[in-house]
Amino acid sequence: MSQATSRPRRSGIRRGEAASGWLFTAPVILLLGVFLVIPVLMALWVSFSDWGGRGSPFSSDVSFVGLKNYSTLLAGGGLAEQDFGMSLKNNAWYVVLVVPVQTAVALFLAVLVNRAILRGRGFFRTAFYFPSVTSSVAITVLWLFLFSTSGAVNQVLAWFGINGPNWFNDPNGIIHNLLAAFGITTGPAALTQNTLLGISWWDWLGGPSVAMTAYIVMAVFTTSGTFMLLFIAALQNLGGDVTEAAMMDGANGWQRFWRITLPQLRPTLFTVLTLGLIGCWQVFDQIYTGSKGAPSKTTLTPAYLSYQTSFGNQEWGQGAAIAFILFVIIVLLTIFQRWVLRERAVSKRRMRPYEAAAVASALPANPSGSASRGGLG
Repeated sequence: MSQATSRPRRSGIRRGEAASGWLFTAPVILLLGVFLVIPVLMALWVSFSDWGGRGSPFSSDVSFVGLKNYSTLLAGGGLAEQDFGMSLKNNAWYVVLVVPVQTAVALFLAVLVNRAILRGRGFFRTAFYFPSVTSSVAITVLWLFLFSTSGAVNQVLAWFGINGPNWFNDPNGIIHNLLAAFGITTGPAALTQNTLLGISWWDWLGGPSVAMTAYIVMAVFTTSGTFMLLFIAALQNLGGDVTEAAMMDGANGWQRFWRITLPQLRPTLFTVLTLGLIGCWQVFDQIYTGSKGAPSKTTLTPAYLSYQTSFGNQEWGQGAAIAFILFVIIVLLTIFQRWVLRERAVSKRRMRPYEAAAVASALPANPSGSASRGGLG
């Protein structure tokens, strides 16, 4: 009888706890629904409509146009497709160069300041992190001065006999400039005559423009400090037992880092790469403050193009479509990145030396035991 009465009491307590949980989370759910879910759904509807930015997007004057906005961007053959292709090309090179470089720099700085023998570690941590907390607008304005024709960067290059470029006014790709130094100014017909999203393959492979390269340097400078803190937190949580065992086995510093430390940083590495990937594909404020896509649209990015198309050209459907295509790109690349960094089983080829060493060390230790086991078999 007592068991029968205790069960309803427990279920009642659980229902009360569930109700309390929903009560405490209701304000957050309400805020997310009003300011995140509903606006995203409205933007999704706008991407399938011909809304012009006036009145309600749900009014009777707004028509459903299906995939017209998306087809205009991806296969329209006009200026909209070329601009979108140019923005993807610029941003793709930006991601390819910024994400690995800023991750490597952040990891290097974290290992450097995490060493116990380094004096003034607090000062160096603050100094390396300071650019990350500075306003991106202020950093961009500073960069415009540093990378101007007569700026400090070109002055330093002049000390080494290098004539610095006109950074924010040079639309040429850095790979094209490198090939031009060897006398190659045009590509093969297979690259110049075939296009993707209105941009020739020769231009796709030309690398970021000189102007975009200045933004790439700025991104590495401003974001490495933030990711450095994540790596420092991960390094301080690692146990020293495995490292000490590796030192006793004769592993040098590079072997300990590559074989022991770095594999243990896999979760943090995935977080840093994911945050870097998302942030690089969403770059906007630096472009808006600096060049606004110039010169010759070689610093145009999808985020800035979405803003320009919506607020400048009043093509709100196309602007929303750009945002959702960018969202799909980020999700797919994040899934691919997670697949690349997944945990893998050790291959049999790599296990053979360890198995052989284990067998060799076990045989002399207990020869009688092995013989007796053989007799029992």
